[in-house]
Amino acid sequence: MTQNPSACHPVWEQIFRTKRWGQYPPEHVVRGVARNFFSNPDRRAVKLLEIGCGPGANVWFMAREGFSVAGIDGSPSAIQQAQKRLEREGLSADLRVGDYTNSLPWDNNTFDGVVENVSLYCNPCAAIQHAVGEVRRVLKAGGTFLSCFFTDRTWGYGLGTKVELDGFIDITEGPIAGTGFALFLTRTRVDELFAPFTDVQVERISWTLGSERHLIEQFVIACRKPAE
Repeated sequence: MTQNPSACHPVWEQIFRTKRWGQYPPEHVVRGVARNFFSNPDRRAVKLLEIGCGPGANVWFMAREGFSVAGIDGSPSAIQQAQKRLEREGLSADLRVGDYTNSLPWDNNTFDGVVENVSLYCNPCAAIQHAVGEVRRVLKAGGTFLSCFFTDRTWGYGLGTKVELDGFIDITEGPIAGTGFALFLTRTRVDELFAPFTDVQVERISWTLGSERHLIEQFVIACRKPAE
């Protein structure tokens, strides 16, 4: 585990330090990794990265499936939890503490795939754009990027202080209330953010809370770095 300067919002360090969070990967991550990489006869040769890996549910899944895995998160507590989880099962990954919106500490064209699951949304749009550019840089030509964002129809949108277009702090209700800044994406913004990629596929997943009174909706974006 490599230590780098962290830009994690203090609220997330508090969450990861005090709560059990994200024990198992979501279905869309399992499906995306399986679709793109399960058929490879030499899984150790496949290099996968997760940005915003938290306590390591997706890293654990990908390492357990035999891939060469790396992960980065701004929370030291989250990375420590991920490391311990891997060690308990005799697994390993290249885990880093760092600000992935600033730069990724890997060389150009390193990874066959990158995963991001509702982590980028915690950042302003300009930081997200830079992070997406870093993802594109570290991907090999033809490499895949799987990302997930809350949509602007999600419970909590508009229920805080607006600080930029579709971006709010001090959200008072919903699943991300009390977790700092949140950027909710429109379909147009998705197209803009992922314009540097090719084969962009956008789906929506949703569920309700409060006996269907509240909607939670996410964009799942799958795309590729263009072949060079």
